[in-house]
Amino acid sequence: MPVRKPPTERQRRIGAELRRMRERAGLSINEAATLHHTDRTTVSNTESARSGVSSDRVRVWAANYSCPDAAYVDALAALAGMRGTQWWDAYRGKLAPQLVDIAEMEHHAVALRYAQITHMPGLLQHRDYMRGVFQQAVPPLTPESLDRHVEFRLRRTEVLDRDDPPRCTFLIHEAALRIWYGDRGVLRTQLAHLLKESERDNVAVRVIPFAAGGFANVGSCTVYAHGPVPQLDTVQIDVPTGVLFLHEETHLVNYRAVLDRIEERALDPERSRDFIRAVAQDV
Repeated sequence: MPVRKPPTERQRRIGAELRRMRERAGLSINEAATLHHTDRTTVSNTESARSGVSSDRVRVWAANYSCPDAAYVDALAALAGMRGTQWWDAYRGKLAPQLVDIAEMEHHAVALRYAQITHMPGLLQHRDYMRGVFQQAVPPLTPESLDRHVEFRLRRTEVLDRDDPPRCTFLIHEAALRIWYGDRGVLRTQLAHLLKESERDNVAVRVIPFAAGGFANVGSCTVYAHGPVPQLDTVQIDVPTGVLFLHEETHLVNYRAVLDRIEERALDPERSRDFIRAVAQDV
């Protein structure tokens, strides 16, 4: 029997939502299995993403759980129905799976909020800056792997060029504007690229100057991806061991509050552009 590929974050999320739906209905796995005319192994494997699930099954199980939120069920069924090969699937097995899952998360988001402290947001990075970032990897990347990481991140930026791009707010700390990845020329090019990207209709770049002082979550980079319905929002944070995805309601509420506080300290988009120009003159 062939070894099943590890589930993607999208598949894990669908399973987690079905588990939450069952628990809200007050049903055990055995009770749910009886309701669905199946066995407990099928319910358990579906909820843990060991088995795939179709959009039809999502709808049937949601009906069996008497889930009253039609928009939520529709969005979850649509997520389950998004099968087929996407561009990021070509990188599975070649890059860390969490990196590939980030591209899929960005693709499905209707809006994105980023808080970046020590480097530019990936979607706004210039090619040379990307290369400088990846050259700091430990252990060092091989030339082939470095090229692949840069290529993948460039593909991710294409989400901003879609006919229906997500609305993006980038909260960027002054530290990220001043730290070199590469040489002085690379940083100058990156700042110019940042200014150009900030003119997009769907992009708001807001700078948090050193003078704004400290704030919650200052030690990590955070992405809040708004799903088609609030229940399918996702928080992605960078951790020393890689990437972490969070979607429990408590996490969503807390990180929305964190990003709101950061945004209160950030300059508005026009003043941010003036600030970036001033930093570029100092480089």
